[in-house]
Amino acid sequence: MSQSSKYKIAVSAVAPIVLLTVLIVFILGSGSSFLQFGTVLPEIYLEKIDFIDSEIQVTVRNTGPIDVNVVVADVNDRIQPAAIEPDNHLTRFETALVRIPYDWNEGQPYAIGLTTNDGTRFEKVVDAAFPSLQPDVELVGYFALIGTYVGIIPVMIGLLWLPFIKKLSKNKYQFFLAFTIGLLLFLALDSLEEAFEISQNNLADTFNGTLLIGMVTILTFFGLYFVSTQLINKTKFSKISAPVSISLMVAIGIGFHNLGEGLAIGAAVGLGNLALSTFLIVGFAIHNTTEGFAIVAPLSKTKSVIPKLAAMGLIAGTPAIFGAWIGGFFFSPFSAIIFLAIGAGAIFQVIISIILWQRRENNFLSSWPLMLGISLGLFVMYITSIFI
Repeated sequence: MSQSSKYKIAVSAVAPIVLLTVLIVFILGSGSSFLQFGTVLPEIYLEKIDFIDSEIQVTVRNTGPIDVNVVVADVNDRIQPAAIEPDNHLTRFETALVRIPYDWNEGQPYAIGLTTNDGTRFEKVVDAAFPSLQPDVELVGYFALIGTYVGIIPVMIGLLWLPFIKKLSKNKYQFFLAFTIGLLLFLALDSLEEAFEISQNNLADTFNGTLLIGMVTILTFFGLYFVSTQLINKTKFSKISAPVSISLMVAIGIGFHNLGEGLAIGAAVGLGNLALSTFLIVGFAIHNTTEGFAIVAPLSKTKSVIPKLAAMGLIAGTPAIFGAWIGGFFFSPFSAIIFLAIGAGAIFQVIISIILWQRRENNFLSSWPLMLGISLGLFVMYITSIFI
């Protein structure tokens, strides 16, 4: 290729970017005077409300297109004195901490309102006030214990199905692999449902939570699919077998899902919903026992699996501990959505890997165990989810 041809290709690649930059500069500069019609409305979002001793602390973010000044704070429609740190002027996406001196009562509902300089009021309702949790050794240990009950122990119990699966015939083995697909499919859908719910209730519309969930799920799927493919392709050059690779990816996908479950429990405890958190713990423990089965199924036809199973059980269950810590002490709707979407993408990848692996081994996709196993797996997970 000649030098002039390379030059023309470079110019054709850069020219659209340069022209687009000029257009944006014009719109934001001199062109803005005649392109703006109507009134631009302010928008702020009350991201987090903490109840400290004799004080309510509100983290507020400017999610609108223009700068705003927060001028008035109120509690239950009564104006209260407030200090705003670092100041009351918020540029786009900037946050501030509003500190309202107030003798609140535990368990009581409160409506917290903030008014901007144009008179627009924004409100968030807390159903029951509860002291914000502060990290200490006792609470860290408490959440670690919850994560162990919810994540590690149930998954390890589920691994005890290994001897049973090892004795199955080919058709029955395919049925339980399909059953595993049903379990995983439900977990993926459950992760997406939780992510959408958090987005709807706790994330400002500006951040496009639905699109964020979809994007993270897809990117995770393709990223882990590439990693999984590389692991399986290298089977002939290492001691790692295809079933081990599949089970490892299952454990990783379940681990991300259990991270999301830990977030839910930690947040429930942090909000003072003790009855709810206990209910969640029992429900997730029942629910997660079936996850151990999903890890065991691909490994059942391999040898010397006990150490591998123990490691994979920890990979799948331990994230519940970290999720409980994050949910209890540092809960963020944005990070919760990211983790849940990653979990969904990882589980979808595992499902595809199991199907492709079995298609290479036998005529799995056209066998009767497939539909029956998937249907039963979905049904079992639905029934156990009722306890949550």
